Amino acid sequence: MLNVVLVEPEIPANTGNIGRTCVVSGTHLHLVGPLGFSLDDKSLKRAGMAYWQSLNVSVYDNWDQFLEKNGLAQALGAPAGDAAHDAVTAAGTAANGAFTASRSPLHFLTKKAKKTYTQATYRDGDYLIFGKESMGLSEELLAQHADECERIPMLQDSTSLVNREDWSQKHDALDGDDQYAHPALLQQDICGNFIDPNEFSVSALNVSNAAAIVLYEALRQICFPGMAAGE
Repeated sequence: MLNVVLVEPEIPANTGNIGRTCVVSGTHLHLVGPLGFSLDDKSLKRAGMAYWQSLNVSVYDNWDQFLEKNGLAQALGAPAGDAAHDAVTAAGTAANGAFTASRSPLHFLTKKAKKTYTQATYRDGDYLIFGKESMGLSEELLAQHADECERIPMLQDSTSLVNREDWSQKHDALDGDDQYAHPALLQQDICGNFIDPNEFSVSALNVSNAAAIVLYEALRQICFPGMAAGE
């Protein structure tokens, strides 16, 4: 089973959409807090539709708790022999299969990476990790896992919003609708990408789109039914 990890997600509709993708692909969804919404949010359930009740989902207060609960201390390179490290590693091995010192099961998706997601090797039990919509993954986390950072290639200087008129129409359409009133969502363009309000340009994908793209490649590599690694 593959794992999708959302670190401090802010927009419930994005999480709901990713949840649907996880259900139909047999993927475990992990939500690392603090969350920007309640799990009872109407837009979360609306986006997830009837799939949400079938979702394999785990929720954590913070990143450290996520690592501890999933036995991932070894992936961080903690020194062997440390009592806490050994206990966590044993729990992770029982839950997810053996980890090797030479290969981390963690994949940090960010536009700040040299390696693309298609250059990565995915195995059953791996974790695809995505950051919050407004800022992505923290610089500290990326620096700690530079070798595990991957990106989705895009056209240089790609833009999905080119003028203020389009943005104004989008903003007016959302104004007054509680479903779209989340401050983070109001900083998105018409394609769901985050923008600099002064430049009105974007070079990042919506997180639900990004998760689907990378998850598809990971499923292909582990030979998900109907897919073959060579196709």
